[in-house]
Amino acid sequence: MTDLAHLAQTLVSQLTRTGKMVATAESCTGGMIASTITDIAGSSNVLDRGFVTYSNEAKQDMIGVSPATLDAHGAVSAQTAIEMAEGALARSRAEFAVSVTGVAGPGGGSYEKPVGLVHMALAARGGATKHTELRFGDIGRDAIRKATVSEALKALIAADKDAS
Repeated sequence: MTDLAHLAQTLVSQLTRTGKMVATAESCTGGMIASTITDIAGSSNVLDRGFVTYSNEAKQDMIGVSPATLDAHGAVSAQTAIEMAEGALARSRAEFAVSVTGVAGPGGGSYEKPVGLVHMALAARGGATKHTELRFGDIGRDAIRKATVSEALKALIAADKDAS
């Protein structure tokens, strides 16, 4: 079992025990977090929905990210990640929503936002939204995306443990 599969199995088992659900809002991972969760039998009990919001328009239309936030901070920002997580939570039946937005490369990076930069946020019903800045470096597109999925699954596992 791969590390990602093990994390997903842990999440599905834990959420099944606690009776909670999650939602995802993904940009740079393009649905990989939700896909990794749904690879596990029983995931239909714990994954409410996933939003793949690759374009700025999708972020606005599907999960309510403010055009002003995108204009002021860009798609790859703490502010956008927080609005993505909060929007996914508001538009789901989940207790937790995780969001990721970043620069997976190989191009598209800048000095301020280099390849390997990912902003992740986790929103919880009745709790504060937490933001994490991840800097993986230019380790390759696939590795950046897999590392992001790993961090998102770990964050969801920790959030459920903290809430239980």
